[in-house]
Amino acid sequence: MTTSSKTLGDCFEEFGREAFRLETLDDYSKSGSVDAYHAFLAGESQPEEYKTAGWVKTVGNAVAAGKRIYRVHILCRPLTDYLRFELSWGYRRNMTAGEEFFILDTTDQENPIPEAPDFWLFDERSIGSMSYDGEGKYLGTDFLEEDQIPRFLAYRDTAMAQAVPFAEWWAKYGK
Repeated sequence: MTTSSKTLGDCFEEFGREAFRLETLDDYSKSGSVDAYHAFLAGESQPEEYKTAGWVKTVGNAVAAGKRIYRVHILCRPLTDYLRFELSWGYRRNMTAGEEFFILDTTDQENPIPEAPDFWLFDERSIGSMSYDGEGKYLGTDFLEEDQIPRFLAYRDTAMAQAVPFAEWWAKYGK
């Protein structure tokens, strides 16, 4: 692994075609939108600042420019509280801006890529491998060398080949 002065924010400003995200954790509750997560748990309405978060604008601007932002989340039912929040509030909110979501449900099958970390892949040429602690707190991103690209493309391709569109999965399993 290598690190650089590059940030994920830089990557979202610079990518030209597509940004792919693989999510592998059941809990990111210490990484952002903490107030919204607590509101969700309390049965409250979505906070206005959550509905209009900067990410929604980032996605909307990228999609309007003809770029694709999409992700696969590897998960197993029953869903954790955090996943219920992320899927029912976050994914559905972000879909309105044009982000695409897919689910690779491992409830009844083995995870085909258990060694894959969380990552962003930009234009099939830049990889940001993301680190989290055991409580879902984001610790940072390592930008990997180009020789790692084939492995991460294989992770993406395997995940996409076995995932289903979120809306289809949600219609069957969402609550």
